[in-house]
Amino acid sequence: MFDYETLRFIWWMLVGALLMGFAITDGMDMGVGSLLPFVARTDTERRIAINTIGPHWDGNQVWFITAGGALFAAWPAVYAAAFSGFYMAMLLVLFALFFRPVGFDYRSKIENPTWRNIWDWGLFAGGAIPALIFGVAFGNLLQGVPFYLDDLLRSHYQGSLLTALLPLLNPFALLAGVISLTMLVVHGAVWLQLRTADPVAARARGIAMGLAPLVTIAFAAAGVWLWFGVEGYRIASAPPHGAFPNPLAKQVVRDAHAWFDIYRRMPIALIAPALGLCGPLATALLAKAGRPGLAFVTSALGMVGVIGSAGLSMFPFVMPSSIDLKSSLTIWDAASSHLTLTVMFWAVVILLPMVLAYTVWCYARMWGKVTAAEIESRSHSAY
Repeated sequence: MFDYETLRFIWWMLVGALLMGFAITDGMDMGVGSLLPFVARTDTERRIAINTIGPHWDGNQVWFITAGGALFAAWPAVYAAAFSGFYMAMLLVLFALFFRPVGFDYRSKIENPTWRNIWDWGLFAGGAIPALIFGVAFGNLLQGVPFYLDDLLRSHYQGSLLTALLPLLNPFALLAGVISLTMLVVHGAVWLQLRTADPVAARARGIAMGLAPLVTIAFAAAGVWLWFGVEGYRIASAPPHGAFPNPLAKQVVRDAHAWFDIYRRMPIALIAPALGLCGPLATALLAKAGRPGLAFVTSALGMVGVIGSAGLSMFPFVMPSSIDLKSSLTIWDAASSHLTLTVMFWAVVILLPMVLAYTVWCYARMWGKVTAAEIESRSHSAY
């Protein structure tokens, strides 16, 4: 039905959509976890916050697993290179995520303040650390990752395993991490404002109003830094997009403003950074006006804008190399076979509407504000 070139482009869009879906759904859970020790001051209030995400967090995390599976199946070369270059970062994310299922399940097993406080901070770590590291990863992708491909197309990462994490924590990457963390915290705050009553809702409203403008400021600062201080990548020559994938067959150059090429060629792409800048500001105003439902929508649109801006700026690159430019991986030369992409495409066409329908049904069936009276009436519940 689709030729090889078209399928490669479709899967670039689908992987991006999965990442956005993960940010909107599971990012909300991570935002609530990051806020838990601060937005709720009593055990009942913390149980209120937890119960807003308790029925959904594990389903939301499936978006993350699906995005990883799609990356493995659609771009196996990117998957291999990424898990080499970001190995220690991935382990840190994984260990932090361990606190989430264990914290949700164990926190309320014992009615002991110390016990529950420990798990509250565990849930904080399980939300804040992955949110920060995901942004750091994107920041490093925009700067290039120190790997190269040998003649057999095997990826080799420059640096030792023990020191692999420190170079990733460079200033620009940390700024990207701040964008990611604050973006998800704001998203979690408007979710709490929507699903809880005062005083939790009032505190969440204040946090959303205070942090949302910071997302815009940090995003704008990253754009300025990207323009003046980070060299982008541009393909000088390459085989036809429908050719058999061979990353080493192309020529790549670096230029100070290459990451902005797409906005010159296709001005419609400016919609993404516009959403990234305006979405958080609209979220702050709507949260202040007591419209958390609309604030949640604008927060989601802001995340789509931020993630979309990163993807569009890098297009068609997926994982640039900072030490061997021609080893940089793009959507044209890192993809799986035509048959693999075709089979996966039809699996998405059939299964994704079912997943979305079930997700909407779950939220609709368990909708409503979580109140202190409800929590106190079921003291032995799971959360």
